Amino acid sequence: MERFTILDGGQPMELAAEIAGGQVALDSASVHEELGWSLRPEGLCRGSVCVPVRDRAALVGERGIDLAELARVLDRPLALDVTERAAALGTPASERRAALEGLEAPDFTLPDLAGRRHTLSSFRGKKVLLIAYASW
Repeated sequence: MERFTILDGGQPMELAAEIAGGQVALDSASVHEELGWSLRPEGLCRGSVCVPVRDRAALVGERGIDLAELARVLDRPLALDVTERAAALGTPASERRAALEGLEAPDFTLPDLAGRRHTLSSFRGKKVLLIAYASW
């Protein structure tokens, strides 16, 4: 088994994994120790929370727990770079949905072109137009 880095909630964790053909199989004990999830008869569980697993054969194979299937079962987006032996688990869809339903943008501070810093929360109660730009 090799070491594989997973970012979960912004925290890097090292798990034992087997990489073959672009797929990552995580060691079950490593998934439990680092991510807190364990496979039980009622499903994939962390603490008192259990997520039903409809297709156990797709999730768990001879080599371990399939990372892509784990992300799918947990309803979390996955960014995977097998070459770099790294992946990032995104925020669960339920949390993203709750944030959108709240209709309140998270607070942040950014500088304007003159270098003055502006915080979004200082504009609460006012109409604000945000323009986002990405160079990629």
